[in-house]
Amino acid sequence: MLPEQQLQVLKKNVVDLISEEELLERLKEGRPLRIKLGVDPSRPDLHLGHAVVLRKLKEFQELGHHVILIIGDFTARIGDPSGRNTTRPMLSEDEVRENAKTYAEQAFKILDNEKTEIRFNGEWLDKMNFADVVKLAGKYTVARMLERDDFSKRLKEGTPISIAEFLYPLAQAYDSVAIKADVELGGTDQLFNFLVGRKIQEEHGLKPQIVMTMPIIEGTDGKLKMSKSYGNYVGFTDNPQEMYGKIMSIPDNLIIKYMNLLTDIPEPEIMEYDRKMKSGEINPRDVKMRLAYELVKYFYNEQIARDAENEFISVFRKKELPENMPEYRIKEGEYNIVDLIDHLNLLPSRSEIKRTVNQGGVYFDGRRLEGFKSFVSIKSEHVLRIGKRKFYKVIADK
Repeated sequence: MLPEQQLQVLKKNVVDLISEEELLERLKEGRPLRIKLGVDPSRPDLHLGHAVVLRKLKEFQELGHHVILIIGDFTARIGDPSGRNTTRPMLSEDEVRENAKTYAEQAFKILDNEKTEIRFNGEWLDKMNFADVVKLAGKYTVARMLERDDFSKRLKEGTPISIAEFLYPLAQAYDSVAIKADVELGGTDQLFNFLVGRKIQEEHGLKPQIVMTMPIIEGTDGKLKMSKSYGNYVGFTDNPQEMYGKIMSIPDNLIIKYMNLLTDIPEPEIMEYDRKMKSGEINPRDVKMRLAYELVKYFYNEQIARDAENEFISVFRKKELPENMPEYRIKEGEYNIVDLIDHLNLLPSRSEIKRTVNQGGVYFDGRRLEGFKSFVSIKSEHVLRIGKRKFYKVIADK
């Protein structure tokens, strides 16, 4: 593919590209570019928000470029301050290593394992002595650091900023020096860090990396960015039925955005879906089913996607029960619903159980339970439903 054609593919859906001219110039060099993605394994689970960036990396791989996945085993112990109004707690080395292993395994659901180089930034950052750190810090000013939104807001609010947080962008920038990155890719929240990388590379006599940022997608609630901590995520390791069901729960106004960023559906087809939904020619639910099918197929396979779709139709459109439900046995008797769910360990805490029941999210044999003081009778086989998609068979032990 010609450099100009590569550029058209690569800049699709990109928010920031600094700069298009530099990227085209480097593509014209006719060599595999070194594409960097740095990840701090503060959480081991990946979700569709991560998939947006990983899919762009996959495009680089398919065009013959060299992807380097940098696991921030060192920087995770500092904590990325991006978008935070408090200092992030530091992780232990054992936590980082365990999370990193899981992160890489999940990333390979999208990336080509054989074409991906994995590096740990402790490889070079652990070797730096105090003099090296001071020398690196001397290449960037406090005034420039305070231009960062998170820092400037916290400074105005009187919220503490640790010196370690100032060092984080510099450490991330030095990663780009160590691997001689041509392009650094990530979410829009990383723009400041990437620009620091350009400056630090120049200070070390290298060509500054091209900066490329991707959109941050909203989660299933349609309001907050997708995050496990917000409970609005669709995870890489969600089972197919859960993944399909979660996608079906997103607001209609996210359908086209998800299709553009997360699927291989051709753009003209997506535009036609958009037009038909706006004109009322097609029900958004049907378009959402196509989206859910494509995503399950992407992470699993076509047959599994078809099965997930059929089960969704059976359970939610025909009001049938799923064929396979986890089974739990419990002594026959009367149980408070909170005690029952807690005993079966189906939700992480009693407070979350109470909140779910009070919000009308718990059903027993098809009956919605009203309030966390509700009692149920376990006499034979019963169906317990939590939320829209989780069904359990509860069997009485007599």
